[in-house]
Amino acid sequence: MAIEHDFFGLLESGPDGSIFWSENVEFADQSVTVDLTAPDQDDVSPAALDVAASLISSLETIDRIAREAMVSQLSERTSEVTEYILQQQEMLGEELEAFLVDISGDTHIDVIRALQLMSMTILADEHGGSDPFAVLEYALDPDATDDVLLVNIASDGTVLSVTSAD
Repeated sequence: MAIEHDFFGLLESGPDGSIFWSENVEFADQSVTVDLTAPDQDDVSPAALDVAASLISSLETIDRIAREAMVSQLSERTSEVTEYILQQQEMLGEELEAFLVDISGDTHIDVIRALQLMSMTILADEHGGSDPFAVLEYALDPDATDDVLLVNIASDGTVLSVTSAD
């Protein structure tokens, strides 16, 4: 079976009924991998695909919302964002400045600005549910695949949580 959508084209299901779509999207002078996945195509509605297409089309806005959510966690000493930044400072030491795009004097804000959006995974079967509909993966160093922050987005575009990958 298959699902056809204006944005995604023909989404064919695998032998187990799952669907998967992947594309590299140009965003802010970088390429972001966008994946859409669902374990069972029967759980994917046309509305879910419309929302997914909208999120991809408004990636710049979604990125801004995600970064604002990270900034809002900086006041909490034990937040995932603060812990991530402290870990990066400890690991990289003086080399941290090489990753920063702008040095304002506020290292925490500078790190958030310097994070690269590596990927967006859309869990199309989670439309309208309480679990994340999309997960954005950010890294300071694109080669350090374990040192990432994950921003979980609801299908309405709001941030559910920011977590680290470990």
